[in-house]
Amino acid sequence: MAGTSPSARLRDFGYELPQIPQPAGSYVPAVRTGTLIFTAGQLPFRDGELAFTGKVGDMVSVDDAREAARLCALNALAAAAAETDGLAGIARVLKVTGYVASVPGFNGQPQVLNGASELIGEVFGEAGLHARSAVGVAELPLGAPVEVEIVVEAG
Repeated sequence: MAGTSPSARLRDFGYELPQIPQPAGSYVPAVRTGTLIFTAGQLPFRDGELAFTGKVGDMVSVDDAREAARLCALNALAAAAAETDGLAGIARVLKVTGYVASVPGFNGQPQVLNGASELIGEVFGEAGLHARSAVGVAELPLGAPVEVEIVVEAG
């Protein structure tokens, strides 16, 4: 797989870069300043629908939350790619911040966010190694279990 493009690797893992979800408020999906691209928080939309709802540790299993984090990462990558020459225009993923709607006492947020981090690593290899924050929260927009935002460097 070495030497293949990020888009090809994404397809190899059974994913396609989705259409960018439309903002639900007064913001844009991503902003570029110089070589840095910051995305807005992305929810686990699949084909325009929220794929998962509920809190992790109650209605949403850790495995489902990991898949939700992967979907969030895909949506964040789509937003970042739209600000550059597609996925090939992303030189490096610098930071991933994830929020996990959690029931009291749930502290597996890092395991949930591994879904996003692993997808990014699969797609970008060493250029996908990133800093990360995994934060437990009481609620997320639309009842989503996970929200992810990324910072990337354009090449």
